Amino acid sequence: MNTLYASPAESPPSRRIIDAPTRAIHWLLAFSFTGAYLSAESERWHLLHITLGYTVLGLVLVRLLSGVLGPKRSRLSAWSTKLRSLPQQLGAWSKGRGNLLASYQGLNTLSVVAILCFTLLAALSGLSLEQEWWGEALEDAHELLGNVALAVVLAHLALIAGVSLIRRHNHAGPMIIGRTAGAGPDLVKRNLTPQALLIVAAVAAFWWWQWQSAPSLTLLRDGPAALARDHDDDD
Repeated sequence: MNTLYASPAESPPSRRIIDAPTRAIHWLLAFSFTGAYLSAESERWHLLHITLGYTVLGLVLVRLLSGVLGPKRSRLSAWSTKLRSLPQQLGAWSKGRGNLLASYQGLNTLSVVAILCFTLLAALSGLSLEQEWWGEALEDAHELLGNVALAVVLAHLALIAGVSLIRRHNHAGPMIIGRTAGAGPDLVKRNLTPQALLIVAAVAAFWWWQWQSAPSLTLLRDGPAALARDHDDDD
């Protein structure tokens, strides 16, 4: 029997494992930390460094809050379960019973926790320096924490790339599209897109506010009178 229309090819099965707010926080945090690190030594880009540092601080706090109130899979309790099983998973390799995927999940969770901890400490030390709460006492600690956070980030990326190559499976993909290949139920029932858009909008609004309050922009808007006032203040 002939058919008038050919049935479209079915797309490969996949399941949702990461919600949209978690992905939004991840990429905003990655961008903000990178920008803050690259602008750390520049006086010209000091405002950018401070703005992105505040953004890192806010995003880490939001991520920790979502770890308490968010979907089950993104909660801190899920991380705790993987971390508790990590020593056993690593010890199994010495007995020839190591499981690459389980070990990767534990090590990846450990790297994520370390990234959040060190970026939070770096942001808090930067906030203390900016507000002059401790004078210059934290300057060396702030730089050290930033370098340690960068090292952990690079280790995190190397882990994902290495396991992806060994298993021939893209372990970075779910953090982009939220889904992984394979049949089965969604581990995250709702994508929570409105919450993700709210996070992005809040960060964009903060960046716009910081840009508008930049001293150089104020001088440009007010013109020569502002420049004269600024000169008088310097005198």
